[in-house]
Amino acid sequence: MPYVKRKRLIEWQRQIELIPLHTWLPDTHGEAHYSTCMLLARILLKMGAYGLVRINMELLPRAHSLFAPWLIIVGTIQIIYAASASPGQRNLKKRIAYSSISHMGFIIIGIGSISDMSLNGAILQIISHGFIGAALFFLAGTSFDRIRLVYLDEMGGMAIPVPKIFTTFIILSMASLALPGMSGFVAELIVFLGLITSQKFFLITKILITFVMAIGMILTPIYSLSMLRQMFYGYKFFNAQNSYFFDSGPRELFVSISILLPVIGIGIYPDFVFSLSVDKVEDIISIYFYR
Repeated sequence: MPYVKRKRLIEWQRQIELIPLHTWLPDTHGEAHYSTCMLLARILLKMGAYGLVRINMELLPRAHSLFAPWLIIVGTIQIIYAASASPGQRNLKKRIAYSSISHMGFIIIGIGSISDMSLNGAILQIISHGFIGAALFFLAGTSFDRIRLVYLDEMGGMAIPVPKIFTTFIILSMASLALPGMSGFVAELIVFLGLITSQKFFLITKILITFVMAIGMILTPIYSLSMLRQMFYGYKFFNAQNSYFFDSGPRELFVSISILLPVIGIGIYPDFVFSLSVDKVEDIISIYFYR
């Protein structure tokens, strides 16, 4: 393999939130400015998944077919591990980062399942999680601008002083935990169905992996709702006099709504995304069944 292509492949592997190559990510998100976190979560990390589809699946179908079961195992471990590690994070951005790692596990499983439906679900999850992850980091940054705190156990009672931030944070957190009607729900459901209908694996294997994935989805509301409780409920800042306690301005509301609308739109009408990807997905999957 030429040096340039090999270097690019290594860069893509480093950019994906894949266990055990994920360890740099929470620390990076925890220390970086929230605008950098948005860029990292929305664009750069999705290049790893793009590389798996464009290089592994298209250019190396034989190797991808051999390693697909291991990808699914790694993706399943990733969902459970990151969802279990997220509640223990005191840093708000690190908790969001671990939730991001957990959701990327669905993309890995969708890519490893080698079926039309699962790959469509993985692509939809790439787009969906890009919007949701960027929005959560943006709202974490706006919250930090108000209270100058980043540790969850020091927060509390923000719902009364900043109701607009509270409302948008609640809605996008519900999207992150795959609330029906949001893009995350559709993407994860299609990955589930794609894995079950895949012709590459035995039925008992697919049922076992689906069961473990379901456990990960049950853990998601635990860390997500716990984060919301620690930030917005209680009485810690209820009577505090703080000059930073002003609610979202027009620019911040514009950014939040601009990200929220595609999340709801894709959740209601996912065929818009599928119409753009279905032909290419069929061409890629046909390599594995009609060689």
